[in-house]
Order: sequence, then structure tokens, then C-alpha cells
Amino acid sequence: MANIDDDNDVNGLNDPIIPIDFTPHDNKAPGVTFKLKWFHFFIAAFLAVSGSAAWFVLTAKSVLVEVEPITAEIQIAGGLSLRLGQRYLMRSGSYQLTLVNPGYHDTNTQLLVSGEQAQTHPFAMRKLPGIVSFSTPDLVGARVQLDSIDLGVSPLTDIPIESGEHQLTFSLDRYLSQVQMIEIEGRSVEQSYEANLQPAWATVSLTTLPSAADVLVDGEIVGTTPINAEILQGRHDIMVKLAGHKAWQDDFDIVAGEDFSIAPIELEQADGLVFIRTNPSNASVTIGGEFKGLTPLDVALAPGQNHELTFFKNGFHLTKTSVRTEPDQEREITVELDPELTSVSVISQPEDAELYVNGEYRGLANQVIELMAASQQIEIRKEGYVPYNGEFTSRPGLDQVIRVNLKSLEQARLEQIKPVITTVAGQTLKLFYPNSFTMGASRREAGRRPNENIRNIKLERAFYFGVTEVSNEEFRLFLADHSSGTLEGISLDDEAQPALRLTWTQAALYCNWLSDAESLPNFYEVDGEEVIGFNADSNGYRLPTEAEWAWIARTDGNGNQLKYSWGDQLIPPENAGNFADISTQAYLGEILFNYDDGYMGTAPVGIFDPNYYGIHDIAGNVAEWVHDYYGAVGAVGGEELDPLGPEVGQFHIVRGSSWAHGSVTELRLSFRDFGEEPRDDLGFRVARYLEE
Repeated sequence: MANIDDDNDVNGLNDPIIPIDFTPHDNKAPGVTFKLKWFHFFIAAFLAVSGSAAWFVLTAKSVLVEVEPITAEIQIAGGLSLRLGQRYLMRSGSYQLTLVNPGYHDTNTQLLVSGEQAQTHPFAMRKLPGIVSFSTPDLVGARVQLDSIDLGVSPLTDIPIESGEHQLTFSLDRYLSQVQMIEIEGRSVEQSYEANLQPAWATVSLTTLPSAADVLVDGEIVGTTPINAEILQGRHDIMVKLAGHKAWQDDFDIVAGEDFSIAPIELEQADGLVFIRTNPSNASVTIGGEFKGLTPLDVALAPGQNHELTFFKNGFHLTKTSVRTEPDQEREITVELDPELTSVSVISQPEDAELYVNGEYRGLANQVIELMAASQQIEIRKEGYVPYNGEFTSRPGLDQVIRVNLKSLEQARLEQIKPVITTVAGQTLKLFYPNSFTMGASRREAGRRPNENIRNIKLERAFYFGVTEVSNEEFRLFLADHSSGTLEGISLDDEAQPALRLTWTQAALYCNWLSDAESLPNFYEVDGEEVIGFNADSNGYRLPTEAEWAWIARTDGNGNQLKYSWGDQLIPPENAGNFADISTQAYLGEILFNYDDGYMGTAPVGIFDPNYYGIHDIAGNVAEWVHDYYGAVGAVGGEELDPLGPEVGQFHIVRGSSWAHGSVTELRLSFRDFGEEPRDDLGFRVARYLEE
């Protein structure tokens, strides 16, 4: 440290610091001062303008405004624009563009400048209309049309019309129209057009002997002969008429401007007109041996001579007369025809029937009557009988008889009834007129069940009954995807086998489907897919009633009641039906050991022997749904008339045995079952009432 101090001393840096006096400058003392001059403002403004201009030039777009016509004055407003030759420098945005040019509509539109650096915007100004005049020298009132738009009638002056090509048409009645294409300049330029219209007619000269005849063109009178008629071009009918003379007529093709003369016409004297009547009318007329027609008849006859008229009509004698006419004379004649009569005997049953000939009442039918020798309409009728109508032609000189036996209305109705009908699905139904019988079984009958009470039934309504049960093929016409399934690997679904595994409701709906197909009233009342009732008065298809089924099954037409479909012994004879036989031994418990029908399950419908009424499978094959609900029946001892069973219920009655039945109880015809579920041995057949 000492050394350092010494060094400082040597260099003179270690002298003591001595303070001195300091006095600040006076503000008023002279110093440096800056003052703005005028050129400073000029420089600043120049720099600002130069900067703005540079900024505008750098950000503006080069815009070319192309205008048709090129002579248009262009005005741009709404923003800064700088014109450089044919282009403008403009920033992006929207501007108001105004175009003005003599002869054109002023245009005010929007100019949209995009962000492209160089861009072109074309504009076309719309020309002012042209000022146009139209005339037809030597004619006034010609219709003037431009592009099919009516402008008025000539002469027309100073009509404003848009520039461009137009179709101009001049037209005037009785003159040829003139059509031309014209070019309108527009821009208020004055133009004029004229048309020299040519006549659309030709002059036709016509003379007659004698003269003063009326001349008609297409039915309109244009004058009298001699005449020079101006007739419009085209095909025209020219007729000449003069009282007391025949009319002259011809067709001509008239060409405008091509005049011509028709050779002098010599008019012939007119025929006399005769109106011919006969009593009766429709008689054939010949005049001078030439057939003229049937009366009443108008004929024209040459004047000044006699004409022979002959009249023919079946049943009347030939009649002749003559007539003479004068020129243009009109007259009428009436000729009474003399009938040719012959005697005919009419024999009728019943004897008090009435006779009408050609609609005229002639008294009681049993008589000898005088008839004309011609075709007559004979009618014999009596209340309550079908009337007879027929044609009869009597022959003079022959003994002729009309014999008629009238049928009562009831007899005729019965004759119209078909004993056998076929449905649209192919089922055959037979007609039956039932009677009284007894349903149920005695308590002493072997196999009897408690629900087989004795019931006295009277069936008065005739009915049709299906000869066979409904097959799979027939049911699939209604329900295409129906399947009857299989049994122990054996098909129950062949087309000829009975339809199985279906509910009572499906069977009822099938009946309604048949009725609809044949335009019959539905028997079953349906809500959706549910049966909610039935119409007992309907003759549409339905399921058989239990009483109908029992009458078909148990009666034999001789007053006997059958126990089994084949008789009174349990074991059925060969081909009696399809029951639980030895072929079902491994499948069913109770079978007929001494019977073999050849089928494990169902058999094709109708192959076994029918019963007394010709009905197949009334026992065996499948049990059958019937119409009735299962429930309480009529009072014991009282007679039930055409019963339809209870109106409501849960179950429906099932009648008849099936391929699965082999016991005494089930094979008896009085056996009654019930259910609501489908089964593989349960089908149905159809029935319907006879229309009354």
C-alpha cells in the first residue's frame, strides 16, 4: 500500500482536492434555439402525400372496365380510383358505376373489385327502342302483329320497339297475310315498314238458264245469276237453286288471283215430292218396280207422268196405287194395308191365364184367335206364374196350335236351384233339404259321454254341405304359407291331405274369403282378425252347424239313426275310413287291431267310401270344427229349430273321429268334443245356406 501511495505522489495524483465556487447559468443567458419554418410544413405534407400515394399504388388493383358501346362515358363513385389509359387503379371493394351514351339507356350498377391484381369487368348497355311506323298502301285497318303480339291496325306511327330481330305479320280479312322478318336498330332510330297485301280470292263467273237463280257458297247466298262472285281461296261448295227446278251443285278449288268462269248451267225442272204413309207403317215400297224403302217415306218423282206404287208387308195383302206430280209440287198419300188373317188355337194351363198379342190384351188364353200371317209376339201370363213370351208366325191354310203350360214361381225357383255347386277354391258342396231328427245318445249306449244329451232338432233351412274336408291345397289359396306339419317323420302337408293345425277363427276367416271371392255376403262378422259375431240371414260360406253335421252323419234318409258311420257294429268294414288302426300301434294307445286303412296319419280327402248322402270322411281322417260354441243346449224335451248354438263362449265344438281315434266312445257318431287350440288331427269343411 505504501508503494502505491508513493507512486501517486510521484505522478502528482495524490494532491489534495480543493473545492471551488460554482454558479449555474442564468436562464436568460444566450443559448441554442430551434424554430419551425414554412417549408417544414410543406416537407411534412409532401412526405404524407407521397406515403399515401405509395401505399395506394402498392395496394390498388388494375381494373379494366369494358363497355359496349366503347363510346360510353364511364363514371365511378364510392371510392378512390385512378385512371391510367384504359385501366383504373382501385382498391378492393364496391363502387357505383354509371354508364352514359346517346341512344342507350343510362346504366347504374355496382362494380365489385376483387382481390385479383389485374381484372376485367365487361358491361353491355341496353339500346333505346327504335321508333317504327307500319303502313299498308291503299288499305287501312290491316292487323299488325309483332312476334304474335297485336300492335293495332294500320297505319301505325312512332311505335317504340326493342332492338333485334322480330317477326312482322300483316293480316286483313279477305287478303293474303304477309309475314317477314325485320331487324330493329333501336337507339331511337326511326324506321318504317309497309306491306302490299294481295287479295285472297278469285272471281268466279256463273250464268244459268233460266237466270235469277240463287247462288250459294258453302250454304250462304252470295247473289243471283248471272254473277261474278268473289270467292275466297280454298275448297268451296257452290250450289245454284231456282224455284221449280232441281238444284245444281259442285265443289271447286279456288286459288287466289286465278279467276275463272263456269260453263252456263241449264237447270232441270224439279221433281214432285211425295210423302208416303201406310197403316201400319214399315211397309216396303217399290215405284216402277224399284225398291225405295220403308214407310213413312219421302220420294222425289219426275213431274208430268204417272208412277205405280206397290206395298209389301208380312201379314198383309199386296197393295198397289198410282200417283202423278207436278214440278216442285209437294203432296202426301196414305195407304191402308189389308191384313191377311188365319185362325190359331191357343191352349193354356192354367185355363184362366191371359193372352197378349204384340203387347195388346186379347182376353183369356184358351181361345181360337185370328192372327196375321206374320211373326207375332205372343205372351201368356197369370199372377204367381212365370209368364210365357215367344214369337209365332201363322201360316194361311194350316191348322196351328199354341200350347203353353205356365210354371208357378215356386216351381221355377226350385228348378233354378243347383243340387251341386263348386266353390272358387274347387270344393264340391251338395244341397240337402233336412227334416226333424234326434241328436245325442241314450244313457244306456256304450261309450256315451255326459255331454251327449238327447235333443229334438228340426231343420227347416236347406243347406249346402262340403263333400270333403278342406285340403291343404285349397286352404293355401287363402293362407299361402300354411303348413300342416309332419307326424313321426311322415308328412301331413301334401296338397290332397286335409288342412290341419289351424284355429277355429282361421277356418271361419277362410269361409269369409270364399264368400268375398264369389260376391256373397259374409256370414262371420269380423273386427281385424277376430270373429265377433255372425249374420244368421247370410247365405255366405260358413262352418256347418253341429245340428247339420249330426243330421248328415246320423240319418240315412229312411228314418233310422246310425251309431257308426258304417252301421251298428264296432269293427268298421274295409275302406270305411281312416281310423287308429294297427299302423298306429307304436304311436297310439287305443287302436282297432283288426283294421288297417293303410295310413299312419292323415289320408288324402275323399278316398274312403262315402256315407249314405255321398259325404266323405264324416268319420275318420280328421275331426272337424263346426260353427257352434260349446255350452248349454236347448231345453230338454223342447224342439230346437235350426239351432246355431250359444252366441258366446270360449270353446267351439269338434265333431267326428279322426285317424287318432280307435275307441268305442270316439268312433260313435254322437261323440262330441270341444277345444280352442289347433291339433294335428283337427280340420274342417264348409257349408252355406240355400239362398231363399
